[in-house]
Amino acid sequence: MARGRRFRPGTVALREIRKYQKSTDLLLRKLPFSRLVREIASEMTTDMNNYQPGADLRWQSTALMALQEATEAYLVHLFEDANLCAIHAKRVTIMQRDMQLARRIRGNWAGIN
Repeated sequence: MARGRRFRPGTVALREIRKYQKSTDLLLRKLPFSRLVREIASEMTTDMNNYQPGADLRWQSTALMALQEATEAYLVHLFEDANLCAIHAKRVTIMQRDMQLARRIRGNWAGIN
C-alpha cells in the first residue's frame, strides 16, 4: 500500500499561507457569518426600548456581504500586526499578548477597542 509523501514540518503551512495570500475569496463561510450577524443584531434590538418582540430584522444580502468584507479585512490586518509583534519578540507563533499589543498600538478604530 503506497502512502502519500510526507512533507517537513511547516512546509504545508507555508504553502497554505501563500495560497490564501494570493486569493481574494472570502475566508469565513457565508451562512455561519450571517447567523452570527443576525444573532448579534437581534440581541442588540431586544435591548432597545421601542422594539416589538417577534419582529425579525430583514437583511439585504449586499449588506451582509459588506459586513463580511469589512470584518475579514479588519481581522486580516489585525493578524498581520500581531504577526509583526511576534516577530519583534523573536517568536514565530502568535500569542494572545501579540493580539492585545497590536490592538493597543492601533488604538480605537471605528469604535472597536
